Amino acid sequence: MFNRLEASYPFGVYAQQAQLEVAYAYYKSQDQAQALAAVERFIKLHPNHPSVDYMYYLRGLISFNDQIGLLNFVYEQDPAERDPKATREAFAAFKALVDKFPESKYTPDAIDRMKYLINAMAAYEVYVARYYYRRGAYLAAANRAMDAVREYSDSPAIEEALWIMARSYDKLGNVALRDDAMRVFKRNFPNSKFLDEGAPKPDRKWWKFWAAS
Repeated sequence: MFNRLEASYPFGVYAQQAQLEVAYAYYKSQDQAQALAAVERFIKLHPNHPSVDYMYYLRGLISFNDQIGLLNFVYEQDPAERDPKATREAFAAFKALVDKFPESKYTPDAIDRMKYLINAMAAYEVYVARYYYRRGAYLAAANRAMDAVREYSDSPAIEEALWIMARSYDKLGNVALRDDAMRVFKRNFPNSKFLDEGAPKPDRKWWKFWAAS
């Protein structure tokens, strides 16, 4: 119905509303490709529309839901081969909303979702670092953990990332880097549970970063 309305009145107010409704309808039906195409088209055609901030927000929601779909990945698949692209795309989409429309009513929720996504991306990096460590790929583990520390320094996952770095450098016989990592670790997490537990834990789903360990 909305597509027919737009075809009949391609430049009218009703057609613009129809374009909004089409994008939302595709989103609700979980047709992500069509939803994103409709959103991008609306933003391009109507950059000054009063509801264009909603379309930026909807673009983030579409990718955000795709990211949540990653939670159902097959556990036996090599996690190092997975790239949570949708997570990064969702973050970029919400950031565009926050940057362009800081006063939008959708911005507070977008900021909350961005915080969640940062933690999710950090937890994913640590998950992969742990995967490498458990398989004896200590250099890869250290490098992946270091990436997490550099990119997501405020995430709770950094505690384990630093621990994996220290353990990996120890396995590699690099005493200087091990001691550096351990010094930073103990300064920031003096009461860490990892000090008592030793080696990184068995693999657990990276997206359960909020769950009790």
